[in-house]
Amino acid sequence: MPAFNPDRLIVFTRFPEPGQTKTRLIPALGGQGAAALQRQMTEHLISTAVKTIQPREMTLEVRHEGGNAALMRSWLGGQFIYRAQGSGDIGRRMARAFEEAFQTETERAVIVGSDIPGISAEIIRHAFEELKKRDLVLGPAKDGGYYLIGMQRAASLEAIPRLFSDIKWGSREVIFQTLKAAKSLGLRFVLLEKLEDIDRLEDLHIWEKVKDTATGLTEAEKISIIIPTLNEEAILAQTLAHCKGLDQLEVVVVDGGSQDDTAQLAAALGAKVIHTKPGKAGQMNAGASAASGEVLVFLHADTRLPQNFSRRILAALEQNGVVAGAFRLHIDSHAPGIRFIERVANWRSRYLKMPYGDQALFMKKALFQKVGGFAQVPIMEDFILVRRLKHLGKIIILPEFVITSPRRWIHLGVLRPWLINQLIVIAYYLGISPDRLSRWYRRKAGKSGD
Repeated sequence: MPAFNPDRLIVFTRFPEPGQTKTRLIPALGGQGAAALQRQMTEHLISTAVKTIQPREMTLEVRHEGGNAALMRSWLGGQFIYRAQGSGDIGRRMARAFEEAFQTETERAVIVGSDIPGISAEIIRHAFEELKKRDLVLGPAKDGGYYLIGMQRAASLEAIPRLFSDIKWGSREVIFQTLKAAKSLGLRFVLLEKLEDIDRLEDLHIWEKVKDTATGLTEAEKISIIIPTLNEEAILAQTLAHCKGLDQLEVVVVDGGSQDDTAQLAAALGAKVIHTKPGKAGQMNAGASAASGEVLVFLHADTRLPQNFSRRILAALEQNGVVAGAFRLHIDSHAPGIRFIERVANWRSRYLKMPYGDQALFMKKALFQKVGGFAQVPIMEDFILVRRLKHLGKIIILPEFVITSPRRWIHLGVLRPWLINQLIVIAYYLGISPDRLSRWYRRKAGKSGD
């Protein structure tokens, strides 16, 4: 991002931690549901800004409550500026955001809230255009507040303290009191169109009208979930039950010669079934070739996807610089040591950007084909693919968890599979071939059901 941008768009939002956001809606939606709503609306606004305003023309800054800069970057991407809103009421926090913006070379700054689904690129553009000839621009909300406020640097010195002082925040008098202060300061101002915000149960219908386009999706963006199987009858039904999302979604089960009813079960549950020789890399490549979606998700047969996974994946892949991603890992067991395995896996994913196949890797099909798909090796096919992808762009780790079966740890013990995996990675870096590593792995680990 260039060092100088005359325009700065500042998004006020909150990290979507359950129980800490949209608290008025928790009785109706529950903590998780309220947090999901907050997350979706923020992503909608960020997507709108990123897609429609050229980065060279503006700086995008996210001012957040809750979480921290690392969590925000993991959620929304690393291409934005992140700052905590800080202490004080909403007026003091907005004043601080303007003051700090104008300490840089910013000429025009606009603050928007994340709870107005009707805000559009046109409205944002219009606000910045008005600020080229006016001191102040306001987007009034129908509840008496405002969803957008923009200022020119030239008008900021005297105006900022008075525009945000002695206002009854949260009341229906906010816009009236702000305009009164603006007139007393002699500011040239303009009002944008009036919009509705979402803060109460009766407001949810507003979001329902726009949520199908909240991630900027098109009908062409179809997701194909590819599941390699070999004798997975006992667990596959549970996995497929969680493979539901947008209408434009298909499940491709690639069976490697099961001796049980895996293939028949998959077909009965609505999956497209194809048959290949056993071997995960070959099975997943075959599934990708047969897939009709523009986005591919590679899922283990014993791993369950989170709710709203499809929208989260599509929104993630719309972010600038993101080429692929995965979810955080949760192992469905309370056995001693399991949480350690999770923490290591999630640390590796978050900081090294090296998720493994059991975290539901996803990417655009065109990119998968560009890098040559999974290497035709008997082991470490996911590791090799992610290393290739890292050279092309960012790997994003979404905050939701996939839930995977503990069966490999039950079979071998908690620490043994982890130690074997670390030794394999080290050996790979030392130049030992995947074929040789696979033979060693099978001798040490046996058949783990992985």
